[in-house]
Amino acid sequence: MAERRVGPSALRIAALTAVAMVAFAANSLLCRLALDRGAIDAASFSSIRLLAGAVALAVILHLRRGEPARAVADWWAAAMLFTYVAMFSFAYLSLSAGTGALILFGAVQLTMFGVGLYSGERFRASAWFGLALAAGGLVYLVSPGLACTPCSPVRR
Repeated sequence: MAERRVGPSALRIAALTAVAMVAFAANSLLCRLALDRGAIDAASFSSIRLLAGAVALAVILHLRRGEPARAVADWWAAAMLFTYVAMFSFAYLSLSAGTGALILFGAVQLTMFGVGLYSGERFRASAWFGLALAAGGLVYLVSPGLACTPCSPVRR
């Protein structure tokens, strides 16, 4: 009798997606809190974020069962991660947390979609709708002349 392999349930996928979205939003709020009161500069904050992420990944790898796969350094990915961290840390000096989170969500979705397309993935209509919604939101946010009170930069 062939063993049937079952993938993750829709509920599990939805729950993990919700956790990821909450983590992204919490990241935006924590960045804003750290940088808002001038308790730390953006460069130091970026360094701490990257170091904390490296430590967290090392702990996760240590706790995993089995032999971890040998990793090959991906300097392009490392440079992109550094760029993301630095740009958002400095951007939060003038962006509201809500605007930063919206830009981050949209940019992440556009990036994942683009990589999928580049890899030959075919998307359903609902995915295209989500992409159009994300792109429309980003266009709205950066459109000159549009006034969005909750989206305007924080005044000091």
